[in-house]
Amino acid sequence: MNKKIGNIFKGDKVIWMIFFFLCMISLVEVFSASSNLTYKNHNYVGPIAFHAATIFLGAMVAVFTLNVPCRYFKLTTPFLLIISFITLLWVLVGGESINGANRVISLPGGITFQPSEIAKGTMVLITAQILSAMQREDGADKNAFKYILWILIPMAGLIGIENLSTAALLFAVIFLMMFIGRVPMTQMGKLVGGVVILVAIFLTMVFTLGSIGAEQESTKQTVEAVNNNGETDTKVIKGGGVFHRFVTWRNRIVKHLDKKDIAPDEYDLDKDAQVAHANIAIVSSNIIGKGPGQSVERDFLSQAFSDFIFAIVIEELGIFGASFVVLLYIVLLYRTARIASRCENNFPAFLAMGLALLLVVQASFNMLVAVGIAPVTGQPLPLISKGGTSTIINCAYIGVILSVSRSAKKREPKMALKEI
Repeated sequence: MNKKIGNIFKGDKVIWMIFFFLCMISLVEVFSASSNLTYKNHNYVGPIAFHAATIFLGAMVAVFTLNVPCRYFKLTTPFLLIISFITLLWVLVGGESINGANRVISLPGGITFQPSEIAKGTMVLITAQILSAMQREDGADKNAFKYILWILIPMAGLIGIENLSTAALLFAVIFLMMFIGRVPMTQMGKLVGGVVILVAIFLTMVFTLGSIGAEQESTKQTVEAVNNNGETDTKVIKGGGVFHRFVTWRNRIVKHLDKKDIAPDEYDLDKDAQVAHANIAIVSSNIIGKGPGQSVERDFLSQAFSDFIFAIVIEELGIFGASFVVLLYIVLLYRTARIASRCENNFPAFLAMGLALLLVVQASFNMLVAVGIAPVTGQPLPLISKGGTSTIINCAYIGVILSVSRSAKKREPKMALKEI
């Protein structure tokens, strides 16, 4: 019996334990945080049943992926690259809007998926291949930097049009991969300088065009039409034009930077409900937490099961429970680094580290937003937040890391291959 279980759960046992704990925390917290969904749908079991099924499917994907030899992942690169660019273009033209941005594609049968999730993993896969193929004794070849940017810039650009935070996340992860892959520091320095200039230009555009978009949104057009009963209906249509995302970005930055003290009786909870109720959830945890399923603010946070689930984790499990969640991600990154250091070839090492960084950096984004350190980004907490495409693909990332761990040799540090 133990042998059969061992054949299913192959790979690094620590990674498996981290995956198990994250999934269990997800089931408990999503069940608790989905009160809004259960109320709207008049279905108490439906939302958590769907999430549990998604996690189960994700676990099956992880088991399937870990049984794929690492060398075969290279063969999927051209197909994933084509799929990524086609779906990213598709979502811009015919995507379904979520929170004011076209981010998902709807397929027959009620199935939806986020092309950006596929694109992120594809970019990590391509970067790992380029860095591994162009490694030299003194570091990566100078052309590796150029080849990576040729693919990263258009891909991040397509993502950033409607989902700027995901584009920034992807850029940060690829930057860290290039650093680990020993890309020349002169090139890295030039990249940092270029990014600083682009950020300055971007912020100027955000505040300029965002103000124009805000004025357009305040302009209302009244349209009258005759309904089926012969009566005249009056509809109010708001503007916004092509600057609708600039308005969102500007508002988020302004709200985050506005730190002036406001008296409790003057604070408008409806004006910035997400951040306000997230802060209330954290403050009311009283260190030890209210206990699983005892959250109060979940009823007021519209994204309690997704973007702000870490605030619910703190409210219910307290500082110690939240610290345990943070520790799980830290151990995931550390353990993956240990696995990468034992790899005989560079490609699996870079691939495993890139995927671990993708999960951990995204988790950091989510946590920083939940505690009010970073502006609202809309990034879910990997493997904990409720999701469809994102949950399954994140499980696939875990499966790839486990696949790499299966082929990594248990060697002493002094006998390890060259540093990565």
